[in-house]
Amino acid sequence: MRFRDGTRVTEAVRREAGAVARAARAAGAGPGRERDLVVQSLKAAGAALLAWLVADRWLGDPMALMAPWVALVLVQATVYGSLRQAAQQWSAICAGTLLASGAQAVTGDTLGALALSLPALMLLANWPRFGDQGVYAATTAVFTLASGAVSASAVGHRVGQAALGAVIGVAVNALVLPPVHLRDVRENLVALARETGEALDAVAGGLREGEWDAATAARWSQASARLERRREGLRSARGWSRESLRLTSGPLRALHRIPLDVPPESEDGRWGRITGHVAALTRTLAVAADGDRTPAPPEAAALRTYARLLELLGHTCRAEAERLRGAATDRREKPTEPTELEELRHHLHDSLRDHAARGAAHTAVLGTLLLQAENLWAELLPAAREADRGPR
Repeated sequence: MRFRDGTRVTEAVRREAGAVARAARAAGAGPGRERDLVVQSLKAAGAALLAWLVADRWLGDPMALMAPWVALVLVQATVYGSLRQAAQQWSAICAGTLLASGAQAVTGDTLGALALSLPALMLLANWPRFGDQGVYAATTAVFTLASGAVSASAVGHRVGQAALGAVIGVAVNALVLPPVHLRDVRENLVALARETGEALDAVAGGLREGEWDAATAARWSQASARLERRREGLRSARGWSRESLRLTSGPLRALHRIPLDVPPESEDGRWGRITGHVAALTRTLAVAADGDRTPAPPEAAALRTYARLLELLGHTCRAEAERLRGAATDRREKPTEPTELEELRHHLHDSLRDHAARGAAHTAVLGTLLLQAENLWAELLPAAREADRGPR
C-alpha cells in the first residue's frame, strides 16, 4: 500500500512538472494565455516594488507595508476590474481600520477589541457592494490590533498607504501592457465551430453503418453537451472582452499587439442556434434508438443519404472555423457547394414520402432529422458563401 501511495504521489508530481514545463514552453513560444499570465504576474510584482519604494524610501512612512500589499492584489485581469476592486478594497480597509481602532479605544484591550469588531466586520464583508474584497475589512482589523498602532496618526497613515497602493496598482495595470482579453473570444468561437463539425462527423459515421444503439446515441448526446459547455466558455470570454476594453485607450491597446478585429457578437448567436439544432438532432436519434419508444429509425438507404448530408455540413463547420480563425483564403478549407446538398435534400424528401406511405412511426424520425439538417443548412451555407466571396 505504501508503495502504491508513493507511486501515485510520484505520478502526480510528474504530471504537475510536465504541466509547468508545457506552460513555460507555451509562454516562450508566442502570445497566448500562458504569456498573459506571466505578464500579469510580473506587473503585480513590479507594482508592489514600486509602491514600497514610494512609501518607504521617498515618503519615509512607517506604515509602508500597506501600499505594496494593496498594489500587489490590484493588478487584476482587466483595468476596469482593477479600478472597481480598488474602490472596494480601500473602502473595506478604511472600515476595518476605523472599527478596530474604535473598539480598542472603547475596550482598552486587544482581545476585547477583536471580540467587539470582528463579528461586525465579517457580517459587513458579505455586503454585495464590497464584492469579494469584503474580507479585507476583517484582516485589516486583525493587523491593526496585532500591531498595536491604533492612534489617529497610525489610522491616517494606514488609510493613506492603502490609497497610495491602490493608485499605483491601477496605474501599472492600465499603463503597462493593459490586459485586453480578445484572443479568448476568437479561440472559443473557432473551437465551437470545429467541435460542431466533429460532432456532425461522428453522427454521420454512425449513421453510415446503418446500426446504432442507445450507447452510441448517448455518446452523440455527450458530444452535444460538450458543445453547450463550449458555448458557456464563449459567453464568459465575450464578457471578459467587453470588460477589458473599458477604460483602455487605443494607443495602450496597441502596445499589447492583440488584433482588435474579433468576430462580432452576432456570430455567438448564430453558433448558439447551430449547436441547438445539433442538440435537437441528437435527441431525435436517442429517441429512435430507444426500443420502448414508438418512432422507428429510417431505412438504411435514407440514413446513408442523411449521413452524407451531415458530413458536408460538418465540412462547412470546419471551413467556418478556419475563416473565424483568420486563416489565409488559399490555405483554409473551402465551404461546401450547395449543389450536392440540394441533390441530397431532394433524395431525402423522396425518402420521406416513401416512409409516409408506411406509417407515421417511420416518418416522424426522418422528418425531424431532415428539419434539423435544413435548419443547419440555413444557418451555415449563406454565411459561408458570403465569407468566401469576400470584398471585391
